[in-house]
Amino acid sequence: MCNCDWSPIRNRSLSITEVGDSLILEKISEEILSWPGVTTDLHRFGGTEFRLGKRELGHIHGDKLADLPFPMQIRDQLIESGRASPHHILPKSGWVSKWIKGEKDVTEVVKLFRMQYKRLIGKSLQ
Repeated sequence: MCNCDWSPIRNRSLSITEVGDSLILEKISEEILSWPGVTTDLHRFGGTEFRLGKRELGHIHGDKLADLPFPMQIRDQLIESGRASPHHILPKSGWVSKWIKGEKDVTEVVKLFRMQYKRLIGKSLQ
């Protein structure tokens, strides 16, 4: 269950677009935070960071962009398949970006975080 404080979002006047966007972020956060061992904090460059222990699963900037780190081989596969784009600032790194254009992208963003979660859980068991 999400231990996020959504009151700043709920306690101000929002446009219809903002309401939809904040609910998208809330849906993504609630799903990721339901996985054992996942915590959240503010990301150093803004947004919400999701962690498994000391490892970052990835982060979401506002409600429009998710960034996740992967080994280069996985990163290349995600980009070639169209599931993600090269990182918006560090395109040659292992990081990928997934633009969140609307509710239709929620499932794919969660799948990318789940892929990263499973990868890191496997590493912690070794």
